[in-house]
Amino acid sequence: MSQSQLSEPASETDASLNERDIELLRNAPELYHQICNELGKRIIGQRDAIRHLFIALMARGHCLMIGVPGLAKTLLVQSLADILDLDFQRIQFTPDLMPGDITGSEILEEGDDGKRYFRFAKGPLFIQLLLADEINRTPPKTQAALLEAMQEKHITVAGHTHQLQAPFFVLATQNPVEQEGTYTLPEAQLDRFMFNLTIDYPSHEEEVEILLSTTVDRNATLSKLLDADRILALQHAVRQIPVPRSVADYVVHLVQATRPDHPDSPDFIRRYLQWGAGPRASQNLALAGKVIAMLDGRFNVAKEDIIEAAPLVLRHRLLTNFHAEAEGRKVNDLIADLIRHIN
Repeated sequence: MSQSQLSEPASETDASLNERDIELLRNAPELYHQICNELGKRIIGQRDAIRHLFIALMARGHCLMIGVPGLAKTLLVQSLADILDLDFQRIQFTPDLMPGDITGSEILEEGDDGKRYFRFAKGPLFIQLLLADEINRTPPKTQAALLEAMQEKHITVAGHTHQLQAPFFVLATQNPVEQEGTYTLPEAQLDRFMFNLTIDYPSHEEEVEILLSTTVDRNATLSKLLDADRILALQHAVRQIPVPRSVADYVVHLVQATRPDHPDSPDFIRRYLQWGAGPRASQNLALAGKVIAMLDGRFNVAKEDIIEAAPLVLRHRLLTNFHAEAEGRKVNDLIADLIRHIN
């Protein structure tokens, strides 16, 4: 849908969508198109990943990126930070990484008066866009420190709370192949990630283009298309997009049907799932639907927006059991079956 064809906001949105919000939402599809074009100067392919990262950012969510090494995940995140004009930091998570290494710590210093004082030295979490590389390689205590930052937008050190910068966007990577020396991410932390993104191998044509473009001395300069203030304004505008009651009912019905002990769950969910999604999944589906509607030039959320977001929101929140493993049933297949069943 072109920008000139953008639908007018429904009357029920007039109370929450002001003129500034409407202007931002109208311009968002063209802005996203420009961002994709800029990223295309460095990133070949990965259009789905780019779209999903942008959706999560606009919805104030965090992403877990699953993919083998060498698929340009770090370059993608670095390039996105350049275009959005956000402060960027990469942390390589390792088994010896301690909570203070990412949050910061109190340092004892001597003042001009000869007395000693504690000064808080900020860690790398005090950033706007954070790439947590191989997050499953660090111990649970350090994962918990990151969890607080993701959920609460602040960290606590020595009994003192320190607010993080806004926007605060975490992209964590995980290698799906090499599991030696890793720590399983607890369900509570997985639930804090809005999306679980699968970064796939490039196609033949894309890999040829990657080979040709990366074996010469060329470093494309990217234009800055956004800044922190405009991102915050867009995030606010997105939240003013209404969710019709019928769509909200569909979202809750879909999420509740993932729970094996729920009376509305189908037989295949009862057979193959050990655990389903909680209320945070419903919230994230609705927020993702709002951003997808915005990118399509609409001022209301449709069921199709929820269906697009469902695999990204649900697949890391559903725990399969031994029946699924024995019969080769994957989470993505179960989500697809559930969508067909609920429809």
